[in-house]
Amino acid sequence: MEPSVRLAASSACRTCLRSSTAHTSRPLMTKAFSKSTSPRSLRNDSSSSNRFIHSKRPTPPTQTKGNVSRSLSLFGQQSKVDEENPVGQDPAAIYENRSRPPILRPDDLFHSFTNSPIPEIRRRAAFIRQHGRCPHPDHSPTGSGAPAHVDFECPDCGIPVYCSDQHWAEDYEAHLQICDTLRQINEDDHDLRSGRFFPEFEYAGPQMEEAAVNMTNWDTFLYTRQFEAINDDRNMRQVTRLLTYPITIGSIIHELSPYNIRKGGRLTHEGLKSLSALRYTLHPPMSGGGEDIKGLRPEAPPVRIFILGARAESSLPRNVWVQLAHIFPRGKFHLIFIGPESMANRDDEFPLPPRTSSNPFGAIVEDRVWPTMKISTIVDYYHTIHKTGQFYPYDPYFDCFVMFHPGLGHPASSHEWAETVPLLLETKAPIIVTGYTQYDMDRDIEWVRKTCSGEFDLLMEPGENTFRSLRWDLNDLDPQDISCGNWGVWAFRGKRYEATTKNV
Repeated sequence: MEPSVRLAASSACRTCLRSSTAHTSRPLMTKAFSKSTSPRSLRNDSSSSNRFIHSKRPTPPTQTKGNVSRSLSLFGQQSKVDEENPVGQDPAAIYENRSRPPILRPDDLFHSFTNSPIPEIRRRAAFIRQHGRCPHPDHSPTGSGAPAHVDFECPDCGIPVYCSDQHWAEDYEAHLQICDTLRQINEDDHDLRSGRFFPEFEYAGPQMEEAAVNMTNWDTFLYTRQFEAINDDRNMRQVTRLLTYPITIGSIIHELSPYNIRKGGRLTHEGLKSLSALRYTLHPPMSGGGEDIKGLRPEAPPVRIFILGARAESSLPRNVWVQLAHIFPRGKFHLIFIGPESMANRDDEFPLPPRTSSNPFGAIVEDRVWPTMKISTIVDYYHTIHKTGQFYPYDPYFDCFVMFHPGLGHPASSHEWAETVPLLLETKAPIIVTGYTQYDMDRDIEWVRKTCSGEFDLLMEPGENTFRSLRWDLNDLDPQDISCGNWGVWAFRGKRYEATTKNV
């Protein structure tokens, strides 16, 4: 997940969007962007009198500490020094920064990576030239030439793809298969850094219990969730790149899931059994409870969703994950990010909490993300935690595991899962897995079958994810390798055996 995506998503403010469109003739006095991204910060706004000026075209604010200026963290939290001394930076400079026009116009997003006006993209072009390999047949193992790095940028997509213009021309028909997609990636990357305001990152609030959510596709979901209208394909690609993570989970465990046991629905009978248990907890019947003593009723514990091998998904702005809670009005969640890279791109939260008897794994706990959602992050391997019994016992009614692009069968990462997957099967809880391609998922299933000797039940057949990211991403190590997040999804769990009696 690129820092620019998180920064753009965390800097959007619904109040500023509405006020800027309603009063475009003058700057407005509104709350700082940093107060709009964290529910914890929102609760503290009533006691704060600090105000900043927003122009018609706001841009992400910066924190100033001493003589060093840096961007806000993705969670939108300010340091105490900044909150107590908002005049640390010249007000004229603040106004100038926020009223600065975009770097790129919407009709001027295509630029070659090497000559891009964005320094970050120029550095990315240098990285691709240093690591990318030319795909021309002459450089293949059976070709006549030695491997060569890419150096020539296609004039149509603006990305370094071949070692020379001659090889590009000779292999042009093969390049045409991905050229349009590479150009789209080019323009989307420039759009993220264009300096424009991102209204598509304004998310809908809680869902009414009486209003059903239609999960047929992205369009019907955003409409029934009462999102602001997104009429541009590029805006849709940007917003789905973030929402694909929580909505992929929600679309499977929700009672109105697009996956079913009918022909082509991809859900198996064993999958219906497992997911029905979770849905029973997440969609509890009306209990007649109230706020007084007579209205007290016993409540089920929150559903624990263990996100294993967490990387980019753990650094998403928290208002993205809150969308999962919104589609379950009476459900409760505890998201647990586990993995050695689960704190990537979260430098503002270092150092990690010390490991104590009450917090043996140094977990970072965010218990005020939303009234019905809590998030914990643990920097460790799951199998290490599982053996200690930290989260024991596991219950199929309250537990679910998710792995985003784990690469179970990939030669470079399969060894990291060899000890974890057998332990997951012991819990008998559903395990949701996503993949970049159909081949990627088939390879993972085959690896699970060989590693676990077939001791698992397939809950959902592998196939394209209804709520995959609509935006394509480029592998900087191989410019020919393009993918989109959570393209496919499948699910499995440990095999269950039913004991029966037999009269002898």
